[in-house]
This record gives sequence, structure tokens and C-alpha cells, in this order.
Amino acid sequence: MKTAGSHGFPYDVIGLGICAVDFLCRLPNYPKLDEKTELVEFSMQGGGPVPTALVTLARLGIKGCYLGKVGDDEGGRFVRKSLEREGVDPCGLVVSSGARTPQAFVWIDGPSGLKSIAADRTGLEDLRPEEISRELVMAGRYLLIDGKETEAALRAASWSRQAGGEVILDVGSQRSKMEELLRLTDHLVVSESFALQFGKTNDVVAAAQTLFGFGPKVVAVTLGHRGSICLSKGGLFRQPAFSVPVVDTTGAGDVFHGAFIYGLLRCWDLRRTMRFASAVAAIKCGKMGGRAGIPTLSQVEEFLTSQAFEPVCQPKDERSR
Repeated sequence: MKTAGSHGFPYDVIGLGICAVDFLCRLPNYPKLDEKTELVEFSMQGGGPVPTALVTLARLGIKGCYLGKVGDDEGGRFVRKSLEREGVDPCGLVVSSGARTPQAFVWIDGPSGLKSIAADRTGLEDLRPEEISRELVMAGRYLLIDGKETEAALRAASWSRQAGGEVILDVGSQRSKMEELLRLTDHLVVSESFALQFGKTNDVVAAAQTLFGFGPKVVAVTLGHRGSICLSKGGLFRQPAFSVPVVDTTGAGDVFHGAFIYGLLRCWDLRRTMRFASAVAAIKCGKMGGRAGIPTLSQVEEFLTSQAFEPVCQPKDERSR
């Protein structure tokens, strides 16, 4: 396998972004206002887009390093231990004295698997550019950022580019200095809601084309149960979602990012990479939380073998347009 090590980088992937402790509650039905209900299932897991993507890579056999910020509290210790347990190096973790590690409270509707999230980052200041290590950022073949701590992300992306690395940007909602981030991005994987908002359109293809104009080699837009689209200089194609029983969609996009990077590391073509990432995200949805359901490589291969006759790219209605 051709990985970052063969390019002279100590790490395959460096990830910089926010983290959280997720408190997950699966409900028999989503309650109305002023209504009480009993939980079906509860779980406490590590969360955050970038750390979850790194855990995905670790389950697939790729070791990455995480740069982020936590408080010196029980939550911060939980974040570190959960990364170490999964084989993700937390050597870039910054611990802020007297601060509270971010938390996310997730309510999952039992019948649909859809969730609502309330995120609490009020107890911790953003990671600052001066708190990240230039040497560590430049040690990765790929840098994954979520852009939420914008100044740190911009500096890290610039350093990565200087070292010959490539930048993957995960965006689910609007950020400050978005255009600057886009111009430093090689591979852009975004949510449909962000793409439409940024592109000021209701047409996801037009939105992807707008984003592509900022210079990324690849723009992928995730569409939930409708799959995803991918745009590059080779053209546009659609990857349908796999049909699976859904317990919880929490973290599906984060897992997709990790699996997408795995395809980059394996030097796969985009169609194979998108299909693989879609499969890994689909399998994850079979368990509650962003991490509990992340599969190993052998589990993904077995799943894809069972889906050998699934459509890979455009459905008929798209090809006929």
C-alpha cells in the first residue's frame, strides 16, 4: 500500500479541529415540548468531526495525529484516553487550565435514526495559532481541518501546503474567512446545507461548481440518504447511498471524511473512493453514536462484496438528463 510514509512524511494524516464529549440519548419517539419520555439507550463517546475521522482511519489501519484543545477536566481526560484507545496519537492536544472540555448533547429519534444536537463550547476558548506546532503540522501527508477555529486552521493549512502536503476541509456550516480556507483546500467534502447556503442556490450541482471555482481538486457534497456527488476536472458523478437499517446518523459525515482520506492514501480513483466512503458511513449508522459503529477494513470489504451489484455512480434518471 502506498501511504504517506513512502512520500517522506512521518504521519499519514494530521487532524486539527474541535473535539467534544458526546452524550447520546436514543428515544422511542422524539418528544414534544413539555413532554417526558424514557430513553431506549444511552452512550457517552468521544466526538468532533476531525477526531472521529481520525478514529475511522485508525479502525481502517491508518495512524493519524490529532491537534486540538480540551480543558483540564474529566472530559479532557476522556477525550485523550478515547483517542489513545483507538490508536490515534493525541500528541498535539493542548490542555487549557481551568477550562471545561466541549460537550454535545445528542437526541436520536428511534424510528428514523435522525438526531438533534446541542453543542456546548462555552467553557473553552478557541485553539490559537500560536498553540499549534509547525513541525507537527508539516509532518503529515494530509491535513484534515474543520475550519471552526479559523485562524489556527488557516495557519496550519498554509504550513501543510509549504511542506508539500494536501489539505482536506470538512465543512458542515458557514465559517468566517471561508473563501480563504477554500483557496488553501485540495479536497473539499461538505454537507448539502453548507453547499447550498454558500452557493446561494437550491441546485446542489451549481453549488458544487461554485465551490470548485475556488481551486480544490475535488469537491464532494454529502446528501444524506440521497447519497453524494463528486466534482473534479474529470467531471461530475453521483454515488447513491447504500440501503441499510439506520439506528443513528450521528457522525456519518465525519466517518465519510475518514474513509475518503483512506481512499486518497490508497491512490484509488474517485469513484472507488466515494463508494468506499459511502459504505463505511452506512455501516456506522447501524449503531448509536459517531464511533461505536465504525467498521474495520475487513468488515467494509465484506459489506462491499455483499453489495457487488449496487449501482456505483449515476442512477438512470441522472444519466438520461
